[in-house]
Amino acid sequence: MDALDPSIAGLSVSRETFAALQQLEALVRRWTPAINLVSKATLTHLWDRHIVDSAQVFSLCPPAAKTWVDVGSGGGFPGLVVAILARELRPDLHVTLVESDQRKATFLRQAAQSLGLKAAVRSERIESLPSLQADVLSARALAALSELLGIADLHLASDGVAIFPKGSRYMEELAAARSAWTFNLETQRSLSDPEAAILVIRNIHRHVG
Repeated sequence: MDALDPSIAGLSVSRETFAALQQLEALVRRWTPAINLVSKATLTHLWDRHIVDSAQVFSLCPPAAKTWVDVGSGGGFPGLVVAILARELRPDLHVTLVESDQRKATFLRQAAQSLGLKAAVRSERIESLPSLQADVLSARALAALSELLGIADLHLASDGVAIFPKGSRYMEELAAARSAWTFNLETQRSLSDPEAAILVIRNIHRHVG
């Protein structure tokens, strides 16, 4: 790869991929005043808070994964970022974005078209969908961990992995989740927030009785 090629979240990417990420940033800025894709508080730090934060989620994708489902994709984080990076780095990875808010789903479709992405957009509630049997399932700022584990239990393949970025109170969420679930956990420190973490979870089982 050319020495001048840029990188994001430790991933070396082509200038074309980096430009696509910048284009996504511009699209989110353009649409946010109308449909509140991201909070005003994070809009000024959109690149680090949302783009880089999403890229580090993609970096945890297992080598053998073929399907990635992002739940509650909202402004495309991490789903559209995953799809942009996958186009270059994992062209065999099929990305599906699930977003029940119709206006946000419209944004996702139009952004994917503008960016030339093959990502599928499902504008339905995740609970209403039959099991998607995903190799990777992600969700960012969607729900408490206990609820996310219920979604993952339904929609992950048996050997799949859930990747959930969480804020500074993630230890409290883990403690609450363990009262109802057993799972294998790896914790990655967040590059965008020193108090946050990315939870990488496998072998999810609900307690019986």
